Amino acid sequence: MSRRLLPNIIITGTPGCGKTSHSEQLAEVAGLKHIAVSDFAKKNGCIDGFDEERDTAIVDEDKLLDEIEPLAEKGGIIIDWHCCEIFPERLIDLVVVLRCNNTVLYDRLKKRGYKDNKISENVEAEIMEVLLQEAKDSYAQEIVVELNSEDIDYLEQNVERISQWIDNWKNDHPEGVSNELSSD
Repeated sequence: MSRRLLPNIIITGTPGCGKTSHSEQLAEVAGLKHIAVSDFAKKNGCIDGFDEERDTAIVDEDKLLDEIEPLAEKGGIIIDWHCCEIFPERLIDLVVVLRCNNTVLYDRLKKRGYKDNKISENVEAEIMEVLLQEAKDSYAQEIVVELNSEDIDYLEQNVERISQWIDNWKNDHPEGVSNELSSD
């Protein structure tokens, strides 16, 4: 039975909510490894095609999990992706769902050059709390945290809050945790 001495964290949310900014800063502050899943999937041959309508790569989730699971078993990773339910609950210690005001989100996506239909789809997903519900449906309620992400102040506060959580996790689990689904 393997154990990990550092927690694994998912930072998820609608595109444009600040996942990558949060993940990069948190990785630097906490000394964890940031995995930007979109880039990771491309580098590790986990792309299965391209969705023209949505203007996005199609990720082979099974292949992605085969590549990420050994890293997660070692612990200390931050998974940065708009999707969270595919990752095994036994390997995840915290799921952070970033939320953003719809006007701010719209402006961010427009600035990125997203097509109008992609902007509408993502703003709708934010309004309907799609990713928050996905996280709540996929993981124990006590590990899912919803945080606002609308400006640099929120970013700094959120990174500080998650860093404190990591410190508490390490203090609470001095011998690490099992990679098996259990109550420890």
